[in-house]
Amino acid sequence: MEQIRTTFVQIAPRVPGVLYEPMQPSAKSKAAVLVMHSDEDYLSFPTGEQLAKRGYRVLCANVAGKEGILYTQIEKMKNLKAAVLYLRSISDVEKIILMGHSGGGTLMSAYQAVAENGPSIFRDPEKMIYPYPDDEKLPPADGIMLLDSNWGNAAMQLFSLDPAVEDENSGKMINEELNLFSPANGFLPEGSVYPDEFIKKFQKAQSERNNGILDYALNRLLLLEQGSANFDDDEPMIISGSAQGFFNNKLYAQDIRLMSRTRNEHKLLHADGSCTVERVYSLRTPENNRSFTPSFWEGARFLSVRTYLSSYAVRTENDYGFDEDHVWGIDWKSTYSCPVGNMEYVHVPALIMGMTGGWEFLASETIYEHTASMDKDLAFVEGATHKFNTAKHLEKYTGQYGDTMKTLHDYVDRWIEDHFFSGNNA
Repeated sequence: MEQIRTTFVQIAPRVPGVLYEPMQPSAKSKAAVLVMHSDEDYLSFPTGEQLAKRGYRVLCANVAGKEGILYTQIEKMKNLKAAVLYLRSISDVEKIILMGHSGGGTLMSAYQAVAENGPSIFRDPEKMIYPYPDDEKLPPADGIMLLDSNWGNAAMQLFSLDPAVEDENSGKMINEELNLFSPANGFLPEGSVYPDEFIKKFQKAQSERNNGILDYALNRLLLLEQGSANFDDDEPMIISGSAQGFFNNKLYAQDIRLMSRTRNEHKLLHADGSCTVERVYSLRTPENNRSFTPSFWEGARFLSVRTYLSSYAVRTENDYGFDEDHVWGIDWKSTYSCPVGNMEYVHVPALIMGMTGGWEFLASETIYEHTASMDKDLAFVEGATHKFNTAKHLEKYTGQYGDTMKTLHDYVDRWIEDHFFSGNNA
């Protein structure tokens, strides 16, 4: 017998969704989980089926159609609002919980921050790169879950930026002293251990290039607003050596000492159902043994000036860098495209989880530390990949990490039950 049913819904023009529901409604189905990514197709994301089987309603929706990558963050927020209103229109839905995975953490945290506090929190022209330009009221959710959220779309753009690029119009003019893939700088195909001097030089140059691109975009925005740019509404913007895929230009992809462990002890969920509290370590292995910077299709980002500034820009400070267990020198509150800064304004119950078999897990600790909610939880799933599957290629013996998809969603199930279906929260 089928446990769940799925229904395609058109939430708004170019905003499709799939509603996952248990065949037999229960108290749990009064809670609806909303799953959206900032750019990708998430209609069949596994959380839909997993939580529907556990009794909840889940709406997996997309922010836009195929051309959504050129949407500004504001347009995406309006798409998300439409999805929240759709769920509110279902008569027996009493609680809505946002779920942001990967880049979805950026969208969900920005939305909830504005919904709870109003757009003025992102309007200080002295702080914000691109002050929030919309007055539309956003209905808040009742809770938020960031499951292996990354550092934010803007920060991932920064980490992907190749500082060896010498000419912003080319991906082929490379400064060999900053070439991540040069054996002279410590690169080894099987895994690099870069000298501290190179790491510092690389990160310093990465910060300088980042701020240079930011200054260029802000100048083009000024011309747009003055009516003296190349177009009336926006301009194209191509950034060489900055594609955000994991294979691109990420120092910590080659040198796995970097971003490899938490600073403090946290809950770690194991295959046998147990939970320990310990410093959590990444299980990932070295990846990426060649540069994609010279490639237009695989190494460059194709954006517009407004899309870049609203969705992918962040300021870095002179001391920007990262090591084994933390990142510093990023002005998290210069943008609403990083959950680290956004969550400083979020007060609803928050669940933050990281996957130790992935390469974005360390962001969870920093996001947790910046979350304003007094009711927040942080846990890591041992052996789970970024997309929640078991990292079988990392197991020392078959079954070492069990079924991480189940481990994760069982924990999510308990968290929702505890926060929304017990005591005064029911």
